[in-house]
Amino acid sequence: MNLVPFVSVDGTPFSTTWEDMLKARGQPLRTGRNGVGLNELDYGSVVYRFQDSGRLEEITQQAPLLLIGWQTVSFDALASFVRSEDPGTFERAGFLVSPRFGLAFDPEEPHWVTALAAHCLDAWRAI
Repeated sequence: MNLVPFVSVDGTPFSTTWEDMLKARGQPLRTGRNGVGLNELDYGSVVYRFQDSGRLEEITQQAPLLLIGWQTVSFDALASFVRSEDPGTFERAGFLVSPRFGLAFDPEEPHWVTALAAHCLDAWRAI
C-alpha cells in the first residue's frame, strides 16, 4: 500500500467518487452496505467505502507492506510504528487508529489496513 495520508492510496485519490471507481475498475465482486451505513465496492483484495453522497470515506486493502512517505513499514511492525510516530494514536473497537497517518487497522487481522479520508477521524473517535 502506497499511502499519502488523507490524499491517496496507490494513486487513488480520496476525491474519487463511486461513479469514478466503477468507470476505473469496472464492476466489483460484491456491493453492499456495511454496519455503519457506508456503501461498499468490494474488489476482493481492496474495498472502497462511500457515503450515500458518493464521497469516498475509506479504502481497505491487504497491505503486508506500507509505503508512507519515504518509509516502508511491514504490517508486523505497524502497531509499534504508529505508536512511536503518532502520539495521537488511539484504540477503538479493536482497531488502532492513527490520526497522523490516516489509517486504522486491527493488529490481530493481518494484513488488512484501512486508509481514511480526513473527515472520517471524528467518526472513529466517536465509536
